[in-house]
Amino acid sequence: MKTFTFIIILFFGIHSFAFAENQSLENPPKTITFKIKLKSAGKVKITPSVLKFNKHFAYSFTLDDGYRSAYLTAFPLLNGGKISASNKNGWKIDQGGDGKTSKGLFYTDGFGNKIPFKLALAINGASLNNLPNRGHLSWEEVREMYNAGWDILNHSFHHATKHGTNYLTEVTDNTKSIKENLNFTMSHFVVPGGEGDEKYYLEYEKEALQNGQFSVASYYGKGPVYKVNDKVDLDKLISARTFVQSSKDTTSFKTMDNYLKKIDSIVKQKDAVWFNEFTHGTGNTNLWNLSTRFPDFKYYMKKLANKYGANGNDSVWMAPWQEVYEYIWLRDRIKVDFVQKDKEVTVTIQLPEIPKNFRNKSISLSVDTDSKFDTESKALDFTIKNDGNKNHKLIVIDLK
Repeated sequence: MKTFTFIIILFFGIHSFAFAENQSLENPPKTITFKIKLKSAGKVKITPSVLKFNKHFAYSFTLDDGYRSAYLTAFPLLNGGKISASNKNGWKIDQGGDGKTSKGLFYTDGFGNKIPFKLALAINGASLNNLPNRGHLSWEEVREMYNAGWDILNHSFHHATKHGTNYLTEVTDNTKSIKENLNFTMSHFVVPGGEGDEKYYLEYEKEALQNGQFSVASYYGKGPVYKVNDKVDLDKLISARTFVQSSKDTTSFKTMDNYLKKIDSIVKQKDAVWFNEFTHGTGNTNLWNLSTRFPDFKYYMKKLANKYGANGNDSVWMAPWQEVYEYIWLRDRIKVDFVQKDKEVTVTIQLPEIPKNFRNKSISLSVDTDSKFDTESKALDFTIKNDGNKNHKLIVIDLK
């Protein structure tokens, strides 16, 4: 009897372990299918879009250190809302803006729907607080921006760089603090700047990549401009970081115009690109002389929106670092097949195992056809949209 009982326990124990192991694969490999119904017969070609929504270039912009100006000025300017007027914190630094109301800055999803420009925040969990006249963001402010689609990047727990820094705990304690307070796990790291031992950033890079971070923005590395027409090597990516910063000149926007010219020269290329830049504060004061004063920031972002956004040629995908990374990662690992019979096309997409920390699981497909079309699917594990009755060039699938 004891032997029999042991066998039963062993069987169910093994079965339970296998089930638990399978459940841990939040997004296991699988295949999804749908049909395209053409209005007229003609050959169709379907390929993964180089960038989401068939955009020509992706532009990612990150605000370092979690200063409160991100919420007071940058967020309402881009997302729409009341921009803070002058707001001097306990450091006697003005992190406010012009006090005006913004309607938001947008690009479109290819179906006529406007999407606000979104940035990323590189934050230190130890700095977030609710103190009066604070210089840093609060947990609730970060939560609101995250819920609006802004990405939150790991910037170490204390922003520590000096001799004696424990690089491992700086990475992991920050991950833990954001998980405990905001209930998500960060997956991309930005090396904090400051005085430190020679090449201290190499220690941060190593600990970040060994402890759950998919990529690191550092002093040196690949990019910051990536050609993305072909497969991009994202494995343990270390990217060079460049900054947009105000000059001492407060009488003109010449400095911002020079940054805009750089953007123009990059996006004039035939190939699609992903470009990544940073700054610190976006308030009225040039914080630590490493920031973009609000008048400059507003000028810069509005110029980008008017030329490349919904009010311009709509060629920009203004999305934060993690969102673009995850799209390209998935794009390079799916396999798209299709079989056409007259006016019906059956599309099959083989999906890889997607890391459970991925926030975005979207696929854009470029459709080459002269015919109008519609899509048909009864699947419950993804949603699908198309522009088949207008431009008949785009299908977007959002995995659940």
